[in-house]
Amino acid sequence: MPSPFKSFGAAPKGARLERMLRSPHFRDAAFQNPIPTQLLTPGSTSRILRGRLGNTAARRPAGPVPLYGDTAASLRLPAPSGLRATWLGHATTLLEMGTQRFLLDPVWSERVSPFSGVGPRRFHAPPLAMADLPPLDAIVLSHDHYDHLDAPTIAALVADTRQARAVFIAPLGVGAHLERFGVPAARILELDLHEAAQVGAVRLTATPARHFSRRGLRGNGTLWCSYVLASPGHRVFFSGDSGFFPGFADIGATYGPFDLSLIAIGAYSDDWPDVHLTPEEALEAHALLRGGVLLPLHWATFDLAPHPWAEPPERLLAARPASVPVALPRPGEPLDLRQMQPMQPWWHGGS
Repeated sequence: MPSPFKSFGAAPKGARLERMLRSPHFRDAAFQNPIPTQLLTPGSTSRILRGRLGNTAARRPAGPVPLYGDTAASLRLPAPSGLRATWLGHATTLLEMGTQRFLLDPVWSERVSPFSGVGPRRFHAPPLAMADLPPLDAIVLSHDHYDHLDAPTIAALVADTRQARAVFIAPLGVGAHLERFGVPAARILELDLHEAAQVGAVRLTATPARHFSRRGLRGNGTLWCSYVLASPGHRVFFSGDSGFFPGFADIGATYGPFDLSLIAIGAYSDDWPDVHLTPEEALEAHALLRGGVLLPLHWATFDLAPHPWAEPPERLLAARPASVPVALPRPGEPLDLRQMQPMQPWWHGGS
């Protein structure tokens, strides 16, 4: 496991830094959001500290989180529709498009923190062992926060000879962290917004998101993004982390419609309303994106916000128009759009 200091990553320099400085999204020594964004509301610091100490029972599942038990066996079979997404908890998702496989924001660590003994701890084990991952074509990172860019997981993926062909796709500047974690520079592709990388038959495009970056002390020193993944047969949107902004409509008009949208619905708060979506905002974003099936992410695995553990899916379903198909699989349960199962409120058993 990388040391805590290594887990902080590294600051971009040299040619990487020069490329960042040329980006139209880098101004005043930092990357900028597409619209003005406030990270925290006035007076929020004391409220956040009090909130971390209170209501802890509601923020945790009352029992074990139900996991899908046959993930590894299911992944050995081809996806009937050619498009399959397996949510592994929080934002971590294995996406299969035709013969290409993409691992999004992989986190296998027990805690999302640079320190092994402190920080938010998992509510459930990863439903798939890293050793059971199929050979990957790309590992895709949305930004540098610890719950999306996990240094021990990256180091383990690099050490796994079965994953030697996988490239690491990340926003501008994040490659400095990846090199610090042991990724060879030749395997890193960094993208500015609206730049694309071709992986087999799939074109990945970095698209805007309304969020921020921080690894260590410096904020917004690397870019954050969402992604569009498009093959001849399917289109998928992956939100990464984002607050609501009108740019979802632009992404939908330029790159959509989408067969599947992977959108974060958890870790929201009135104290940081600009940088994470509420469940209702996720539905609105899905509509603007011209999404098909909505697969919610970014809940159930870690306690990162004051809302109750099971509130995100409950609010989502309460606000969902009947015409919007939503999939809420158990962690590790593969989702194929041709074989969607009836929705089961599995979180009731763990809430």
